[in-house]
Amino acid sequence: MGKRLALISVYDKRGVDFLAKELQKLNFDIISTGGTYRFLKEKGIDVTELSDFTGFPEILDGRVKTLHPKIHAGILARREKEEHLNILRNLSMKPIDLVVCNLYPFEEIIKKENVDLHEVIENIDIGGPTLIRSAAKNFEDVLIVVNPSRYDELIEKLKIGIDEEFRKKLAVEAFEHVARYDAIISNYLRKRLLNEKFPKNLTLTFELIQKTRYGENPHQEGAFYKILPERAEGCIANARKLQGKELSYNNILDADAALECVKEFDEPTAVIIKHATPCGIASSDNIFDAWIKAYETDTYSPFGGVVAFNREVDSKLAEDLSKYFLEVIVAPKFTEGALQILGKKKRLRLLEVPDIDDKSEDICFRSVTGGMLIQDRDVKKIDPKDWKVVTKKKPSAEDIRSMVFAVKCVKHVKSNA
Repeated sequence: MGKRLALISVYDKRGVDFLAKELQKLNFDIISTGGTYRFLKEKGIDVTELSDFTGFPEILDGRVKTLHPKIHAGILARREKEEHLNILRNLSMKPIDLVVCNLYPFEEIIKKENVDLHEVIENIDIGGPTLIRSAAKNFEDVLIVVNPSRYDELIEKLKIGIDEEFRKKLAVEAFEHVARYDAIISNYLRKRLLNEKFPKNLTLTFELIQKTRYGENPHQEGAFYKILPERAEGCIANARKLQGKELSYNNILDADAALECVKEFDEPTAVIIKHATPCGIASSDNIFDAWIKAYETDTYSPFGGVVAFNREVDSKLAEDLSKYFLEVIVAPKFTEGALQILGKKKRLRLLEVPDIDDKSEDICFRSVTGGMLIQDRDVKKIDPKDWKVVTKKKPSAEDIRSMVFAVKCVKHVKSNA
């Protein structure tokens, strides 16, 4: 087999030197863009800079690098069409057999606090998505790799022969990679430039967190995704699982209900959830007393339930919690002592959500058959100063406190009331 040609242009350089060395052993020549070219050169790898390959320099501060006919013709030419190959030969162009590309870190840039719009714009990749789409379109002739985790598999497949299923898998991954990237950009710019909440067309992108053993019922399949870009606020999608079995579909629903309920309260509060509905909520001067009061609200329902706290779980609280069968405990933090005590219950899931106090505004989604409802997230603060007393008898301060507590609770209780 004659020499093959690989184009490598990556922002995420993890493992790319290993990949390049292995490709050269497999009789690949390598062309590369500025940053990747310099990185590979420093690793002692024989590589041709893309501008030398095309005979055209990078221009406009690197905005135009790979947007060149010699690159895209080499990628898009159909190998079974002699006419395409003749055009390449007549124009002194070479077929490109492999494209390895990942994109500027737009998603990371927009997480920065008070990020400058100019910096955001400069981190919108143009050439990269174009390369990826070209290679993915011609997947029958060109391999496209967008994820460094694929490098080992790619090398093994190249050694034994590339099968059609692998080509298809890489192509679909590539289109998903670009679609996700574009969706994050459009959603961010719509919000920042237009402040538009409900656009005519809405494209959302999600990333798989885990597949669940089944859905709400055993005959249903299920999975858990997080929306991108990630919310900074503490939420179940960003929770850190410290121990226990994989979360089930219903565990996730209940844990979310518990966390969103306990966020309502500033004072130490415990919330017990069963079937996505509170069966015990209590606030107190300390988190242990809050738990005891919440449990005593209904001592039967907590069995197999989910509990959320808005304060750290310490050894004293953990000791009492360990007496009961619980599925999940959610808290901003667990002390080492608490982890040792609860660690004896191997099946119990512990979820740590540090940013539990953050009540930032957001959009809520609810699916209906064939569509989706969207609304502002309800984060309105309850302020008794806004209330109007319409009876002759005035409520006491304690009455007011009780009513505030009740209103916070009832927001999360599902009933026909």
